[in-house]
Amino acid sequence: MDYFHSVTATSIVAIIAFPLLFLFPFLWISRRNTNSKKTAPEAGGAWPIIGHLRVLGGPQPPHISLGKMADKYGRMFTIKLGVRRALVVSSWDIAKECLTIHDKAFATRPKVVAMEVLGYNNAMIATAPYGPYWPQMRKFATIELLSNHRLNLLKHVRESEVKTSLQQLYQLWNKKKSSSGDKVLVEMRRWFRDVTLNVILMMVVGKRIPNSYEGVETVEWKNLVHEFFELAGKFVVADALPFLRWLDIGGEEKRMKKVSKELDQLVEGWLREHREKIAENEANSEEDFMGVMLSKLRDVEQHDANTINKANSLTLVLAAEDTTSITMTWALVLLLNNRDALNKVQQELDIHVGKGKLLISESDTKNLVYLQSIIKETLRLHPPAPLSVTHEAIEDCTVDGHNVSAGTWLIFNIHKIHRDPHIWTDPSKFRPERFTTTHKDFDVRRQNFELIPFGSGRRMCPGISFALQVLQLTLANVLHWFEFETPSSEAVDMREAPGLTSPKVTPLEVYISPRLPTFVYNFNT
Repeated sequence: MDYFHSVTATSIVAIIAFPLLFLFPFLWISRRNTNSKKTAPEAGGAWPIIGHLRVLGGPQPPHISLGKMADKYGRMFTIKLGVRRALVVSSWDIAKECLTIHDKAFATRPKVVAMEVLGYNNAMIATAPYGPYWPQMRKFATIELLSNHRLNLLKHVRESEVKTSLQQLYQLWNKKKSSSGDKVLVEMRRWFRDVTLNVILMMVVGKRIPNSYEGVETVEWKNLVHEFFELAGKFVVADALPFLRWLDIGGEEKRMKKVSKELDQLVEGWLREHREKIAENEANSEEDFMGVMLSKLRDVEQHDANTINKANSLTLVLAAEDTTSITMTWALVLLLNNRDALNKVQQELDIHVGKGKLLISESDTKNLVYLQSIIKETLRLHPPAPLSVTHEAIEDCTVDGHNVSAGTWLIFNIHKIHRDPHIWTDPSKFRPERFTTTHKDFDVRRQNFELIPFGSGRRMCPGISFALQVLQLTLANVLHWFEFETPSSEAVDMREAPGLTSPKVTPLEVYISPRLPTFVYNFNT
């Protein structure tokens, strides 16, 4: 999360110091009036004017920096982000209090530059403010795409796209293999992104993009997605100091507008194709989410129907593709670095599926208990968003005996919560077995606040069922089809990088080779 790029914190202070001199008397009086209330401790290290932006903009990912602050200041503390104040929670029981007792108080999202520019003026359901628009759109998306009923109807899409992607990977291996050996080096993170993207694209807009080894369109999309999440994860200077927005310090808003325009042109093309299908009375014009929205949705509040359609179709595709592919990448990395677990899950596949069967269906994954434990442990160690999407208090409330005023931002350090040594033995170690023994009853569907990779409360991710289905189906099949080996048998680098979804392990180059009998792969011979 590089907040300033080449602009130094010192130069920012110089730019803004003069106008703020006039605000100091007011700020001092305001602070004196609130000193009598018990508030959460404020972390040290804040600079005048800009607060803790310098700390968060350091070389470490923000969830690591905030985790170290929690070790010093406690499980709940505040930081200053310019004129904003944020409450950082690193404890599961305080998170539970916020997301149950005070769920409505923290139900809105702050208005930040990134989501105004990239998110169609906050029309995306993930970042829309709390009000009549948000629950209406969330209910629509859940019923028409993410409900269990709708997901069951689209089961064939997921299984078909996974099968196609596996065939392409096998064909790539077959093309590159040599007489000297059957191991072929491939980039697996790219493959995970391709399969996830095509699954969600087929469900949302009824089309697929050629895989990264074939299509120019995929490269363009990949670059746009990367830029979107990089920019969406930025807390720019104007968010901390709104009166400086006109300066666009660092040029971030200019970049956001460019990416927003390019993404909108892409999505507008999808929408135009759907209008043409409806005009031609094609039978399948309403089978995907965009088609359903086009036929059923009307203007809502401040957004017109076309904007709502584009904003929410795009956010569903972006969110599903990025977070799901990141989780699968981490799962494979953890297995490559823990070969005993990799051998164990493949033995489970051999027992419950057998090497004589080519494709694993979603119904088969119900019996893969150890695979499910691997996915839970991956989500515990590396939640797709290590810091929650920010909440904002819409009213005063009291959390863990501390007063929280309206307007305060709320950030859950999910990475820190998931590594609480009071809950998890050897919290930094990859141990899937914990979910078959001591924590076998733990689920990721909001009931256990010690494990909340998808959040909880009314603003939790509505795509949990979809994510788990794609994770289980894809990982089961790719581990069933192929053997994996790292170059020189070395461990994979596990360092993390900043970003909204903490991009990691790029690229993930590994050797693959078929693990099923040759006759089973008879689709391309």
